[in-house]
Amino acid sequence: MTRHVLSMSDLSPEDVQAVLTLASAQALAPVLAGAGVALVFEHPSARTRNAAEMAVVQLGGHPVTIGAAEVGLDRRETVEDVARTLGSYHRVLGARVARHATLERMAAALDAAGREVPVVNLLSDREHPTQALADLLTIAQCAGGLKGRRVAYVGDANNVCRSLVDACALAGVDVAVAAPPGYQLSADDLARARALGGRVTQVTRPEEAAEGADVLYTDVWVSMGDEADAERRRRDLGAYRIDEELLGRAAPGAIVLHCLPAHRGEEVTAAVIDGERSRVWVQAENRMHALRGLLAHLVGADTAEAAGER
Repeated sequence: MTRHVLSMSDLSPEDVQAVLTLASAQALAPVLAGAGVALVFEHPSARTRNAAEMAVVQLGGHPVTIGAAEVGLDRRETVEDVARTLGSYHRVLGARVARHATLERMAAALDAAGREVPVVNLLSDREHPTQALADLLTIAQCAGGLKGRRVAYVGDANNVCRSLVDACALAGVDVAVAAPPGYQLSADDLARARALGGRVTQVTRPEEAAEGADVLYTDVWVSMGDEADAERRRRDLGAYRIDEELLGRAAPGAIVLHCLPAHRGEEVTAAVIDGERSRVWVQAENRMHALRGLLAHLVGADTAEAAGER
């Protein structure tokens, strides 16, 4: 059966370890040589597009980036027709979409057509698994490994947070989420992470989450699609800012992560994101490495060989 990665929960702990091993390899076999990878973007993208295109190139493949106007999902053509067409040409289909259900429809159409083409979620309204894999890679590199680490996420428990919590569950990393009412993880989100083996707590006070944490993580208060509620969201989330005082509550040597783009003075201060504890640029680069690892894993790269090169 084709392995689609629409959510972090589509991966096992063993899959996550394999992806991180491949992402960390100095060189990988050109497992996409002669193959194309379709990259569909309904939303604008900076890091994801660059990371995905370069990851494909590094594996010997040819990335084809397709904007929203070119395919017109469910306007010019149905999602299913677009998926079946792209599956005729490409080895993998990656997509950044407005609605998670679009990814599910793509995967179902390719499966029904007998096309062994994995669909990879490059961001949806529900999850951002490729970001979460880059987060794990960064924590492993910059926070002394994964096992026993503790992450504090502060702010809106959005799609980035959902994938981060599930990724940490799969990797044995504890997570505390600090968010106000109306912005918290749902009961289903918490149950899913705990079913994956996660130790996740949810609180309303940022100070409680940050106490002794190895990693402080935040994201923008106003994401794509939230613009109409921007002022309300800024009021509601005004106390959920990573600043020097909050960083002072974390463990000695704690690092700061942010999936970007950042709004200095809102969810994070300039002194923190541009300071010596910030690892956001390592994290941004790791988007490329993590995607390379995931693509290599999905098309059957040799993990043992990659591990031996490190």
